[in-house]
Amino acid sequence: MTALVPLVVLVPLLGAALTLVLGRRARPQRIVAALSLVAVLAIGIALLIAVDTGSPIVVEAGNWQAPFGIVLIVDRLSALMIVVSAVVLLAVLIFSIGQGLADGDDETPVSIYYPTYLILTTGVMVAFIAGDLFNLYVGFEILLVASYVLITLGGTESRIRAGVTYVIVSLLSSILFLAAIGMVYGALGTVNLAQVAQRVQELPIDVQILLHVMLLVAFGIKAAVFPLSFWLPDSYPSAPAPVTAAFAGLLTKIGVYAIIRVETVIFPSPELNPALMVLALLTLVVGALGAVAQADIKRILSFTLVSHIGYMILGVALGTVAGTAAAIFYIVHHIVVQTTLFLAAGLVEREAGSTSITKIGGLLASAPIVAVLFFIPALNLGGIPPFSGFIGKLGLFQAAAEQGDALAYILIGAGALVSLLTLYALVRVWNLAFWRPAGDVEGDETRLLRTVEEAPLTTGSIAVTRATPRLMTLSTGAMVAVGVALTIFAGPLYAISDRAAQNLDGPEPYIQLLFPEFEEGVAE
Repeated sequence: MTALVPLVVLVPLLGAALTLVLGRRARPQRIVAALSLVAVLAIGIALLIAVDTGSPIVVEAGNWQAPFGIVLIVDRLSALMIVVSAVVLLAVLIFSIGQGLADGDDETPVSIYYPTYLILTTGVMVAFIAGDLFNLYVGFEILLVASYVLITLGGTESRIRAGVTYVIVSLLSSILFLAAIGMVYGALGTVNLAQVAQRVQELPIDVQILLHVMLLVAFGIKAAVFPLSFWLPDSYPSAPAPVTAAFAGLLTKIGVYAIIRVETVIFPSPELNPALMVLALLTLVVGALGAVAQADIKRILSFTLVSHIGYMILGVALGTVAGTAAAIFYIVHHIVVQTTLFLAAGLVEREAGSTSITKIGGLLASAPIVAVLFFIPALNLGGIPPFSGFIGKLGLFQAAAEQGDALAYILIGAGALVSLLTLYALVRVWNLAFWRPAGDVEGDETRLLRTVEEAPLTTGSIAVTRATPRLMTLSTGAMVAVGVALTIFAGPLYAISDRAAQNLDGPEPYIQLLFPEFEEGVAE
């Protein structure tokens, strides 16, 4: 199984090289890209089965032993993230293939889209299996460089403007992360996660807090934790539909994944947990309030994305196995459901020519399949029983109740309120875009519309409607089915999440993967 670990990086990287060599030969590029992601998904499933039934897999690149060489580690958390990421990336790729076949290269230029998309996949996989801070940084930079290209595809004014904001914020985050890595190395003489966890307790408490805060700020920007989330609602909606879906589903969750690693392996002490809980509360509430004030479906979904990051941070901030398990389950749920909703928004845009709820209506009659594909994940995201969104939130609330302090109960109340606000925002989309007759759109001054605002810098023009290719509908339908499967198989998935959280209960299990001689409570 150790041979499979580097393949999750090498397969998409080699696929990117091959698609680049193929140039503008569209059909071979599509085949290579799809086969690469199918292979990554198969490898991820094999790794998940192996680590869940056995033990985590450690690969020392070039046979250089830790901490001197590059170490790749796959445990239950990273294997689970690899699988769900591969599922999402493959579905979005199929969606974009359908769009490309119908529209040509306007939205996804073939010569650069598929190589860049596979480079993005490479960066995602590097981040999940990195066993040290520097290679985690490398993974982030690989996916960010690819994302700079993808977010500006098409070269429109709005995309370039959004891309500039995204690039500046991402560079700031990268600079902070690199500075934090330098400080960690200067203080501890290593960036290997296991060795950092061994040595960090020897530092003065103020130095520990400084390093801790630096890493949290860097990852908080990437995860879009309030108040570091200001960039997201204006950046994601302007990109092409498949790019927006991939970004919304995955990129912020990689930041959350990094926060989980920091909080469980390097800094498991509870000093900053109350501060994280406050940030979770603010992220929940501010994101939800932003969502209910929007008139564009993509912006509504972008604000709900920010809001639901707060649920994940809540689980991490509790600092318990139950909280971490609920957070892991919720990450998997949210990656799938948020991606599905953005794909459905792409279908709405093709059918109606716009994603503004002030300009569209009657989609339930004109596009009933699209209506169903939006309705099911909308209920899931809103936390309606028995969907996985309800199960994940229930797990988070139970974990918070077990902690039992006042702040935990405040967060339970805020989480329940945010779930209702999310449902309200999505039901409003349903009522106006799908249920409202198309003839009522012009001059409609209902109460639902008086409380919303159009996206800034919009021209007010409505795009031309286009036929929806079958591949786009099928890929969205497949993601809806995956979301339903998360509900049907919620028990086994939650059990895996719980076992993953138990592996993350303190740094000792992680340290002993690389240093078996390590004894709990003894720093080396």
